[in-house]
Amino acid sequence: MALSIPIRIDNDIYLSAKAVAEVMDRSAAQQVAHWARLGRELEEERGAAHQRIAAVLAGEMHYDDLDDPRDRAIVRAVWADQTKQWRESLDLEAQFVSEGRPYVAAGDDGEPVVRRPAAAAEPAAVSDGG
Repeated sequence: MALSIPIRIDNDIYLSAKAVAEVMDRSAAQQVAHWARLGRELEEERGAAHQRIAAVLAGEMHYDDLDDPRDRAIVRAVWADQTKQWRESLDLEAQFVSEGRPYVAAGDDGEPVVRRPAAAAEPAAVSDGG
């Protein structure tokens, strides 16, 4: 009997697997496992291509040197995911406020408004007791 280990996957992957699984007469978990096996086989079969993709993602090779459109599609998908994660991790307002820098944001009416963070409190003067 195969050992079953729970893992977390993105909701969109789960929903896609669930939809395909119904057509393929599998459970969503079986569908994800099937896709994982296919991915493993593709990577093993295309070992050289996988290395080239990894080299592009590591900045060791130029994207334009990938000849296979499928390899380029994989790189673009990885870049899109990395960019999405990076954008979601940004909190520029908090960064600007912590640095005391003004910034422009949309007001309630949609018009640009300059936001000026409150100046950091000046340290209290130290008394010499006299």
